[in-house]
Amino acid sequence: MTLPSITYSLLLIGTTVLYWLLPGRGLKLWLLVLVSLGFYASLQLQYVPLLLTLVLANYLIGRRLSAPLDWRIPNEEWHFAQQDWDRKRLMLLWVGISLNVLLLLGFKYVTPMAANINPSLQLLMPLGLSFFCFESIAYLVDIYRGAPAAHHFIEFAAYKLFFPKLIAGPITRFQGYIGQMKRPRLPNLEQGVEAGWLIASGATKKLLLADRIGLLVNLSFDNLERAGSGDLWLAIFAYGLQLYLDFSGYVDVARGSALLLGIQLPQNFDFPYFTTSIADFWRRWHITLGDWLRNYLYFPLGGSRKGLIRTCLNLLIVMLVAGIWHGDQWGFLIWGGLHGLALVIHRINHTVTATRSGLKAFWSSWPGAISAWAFTQLFVFLSWVPFRLPNVQDLGLVFNRFFNQAADVQFAQKVYLESLGSSRSGVIWILFGLIGIMALIYGFKHRLKLQLSWPLKLMFIPAVYYLAWSLAPDGTVPYIYFEF
Repeated sequence: MTLPSITYSLLLIGTTVLYWLLPGRGLKLWLLVLVSLGFYASLQLQYVPLLLTLVLANYLIGRRLSAPLDWRIPNEEWHFAQQDWDRKRLMLLWVGISLNVLLLLGFKYVTPMAANINPSLQLLMPLGLSFFCFESIAYLVDIYRGAPAAHHFIEFAAYKLFFPKLIAGPITRFQGYIGQMKRPRLPNLEQGVEAGWLIASGATKKLLLADRIGLLVNLSFDNLERAGSGDLWLAIFAYGLQLYLDFSGYVDVARGSALLLGIQLPQNFDFPYFTTSIADFWRRWHITLGDWLRNYLYFPLGGSRKGLIRTCLNLLIVMLVAGIWHGDQWGFLIWGGLHGLALVIHRINHTVTATRSGLKAFWSSWPGAISAWAFTQLFVFLSWVPFRLPNVQDLGLVFNRFFNQAADVQFAQKVYLESLGSSRSGVIWILFGLIGIMALIYGFKHRLKLQLSWPLKLMFIPAVYYLAWSLAPDGTVPYIYFEF
């Protein structure tokens, strides 16, 4: 069962109706937990016990972290008891963090290495484990910093297992989620339409756009030795669009599904391909991961409070961790390192520009803004190459064929005409047309502050659903971020 699909739609409709018919908050929480376990079991039944064990372990550690000192301690011993408890809390926090990190590293790194020695030791990565562990670490750190812990196991389980976000986020915080659950409110008509619009938009992004663009990407990157330089540049451009549409489509479906149940999930993308700096890109690409990296890694490392050199080092560390989080191959580490270097260059440029009025005037001008946008997006799209091809041999082959490399005589015939039903120039026009539509939507929303009213959305929803389902390619294509 995946998002979106007929079975998922039936599950969501049935859950929504039953959820609002059930009396009392407790029954609603139990329903969400049971439905979420059923949803996960339809994908990876073997990992349901592991998931429940992790939920229980993090819940118990969180409860212990939030436990107060015994008020019966004599006044003269209070100071020493407080110091001792602070040490124990810090140790307990590290136990919780280590539990999540080691489990994640075990599946991402140790298991693949063991499988290279003995193939029988190969294990599938539990779906959603990366997002699950990151959320758990955030929960434990927040409690250590003073946030309230979950009072009841069912509250924490409903938060951790919430099926719309379980597999690929967005990463959410417990306090914001459970605060909405304390007083469940039936969505009004406008919110219901917005939920339907989000799900329809997500289905269109995934089924109609990302999966079709993925045909071109897969055919090109699976036949590297036959592709020409122009084909590779087009495939890189197409992959950047596919990744954005695929992931943001998932988040749209998740947010729409949650909204039907009275839950607002955080936005995860905000037109990242229209940013003019790499720092702004990371504020608008995978927003909840960027927030996590800042709050739970960058700031604890010292952030930008300890001078320029330390700031640059912290940025490199954070992005290398982001690369390691995505996978065990060298390409992900290269991708993280490249983004770390780009953030360092941006920070140095920002520091220099602050003392140079001429540079400041240039970057504030239209030519400066266009140049900044072009440099930023060229870097972002090129850095997707090691992300898509994390194998070093494949990566080297792509860069060796970047310029003056002719395609195999049958490549265009097989890839463009037979598989895609269009010439290469036709595909280029379609992709740039898609960028034009995205730019138009961006202009209306961010520049003119205009959005479709809910009656218009309600009118368009059936047509959008019909287009998404009827024009989708045959077969179900997994979401890209399910791999992470």
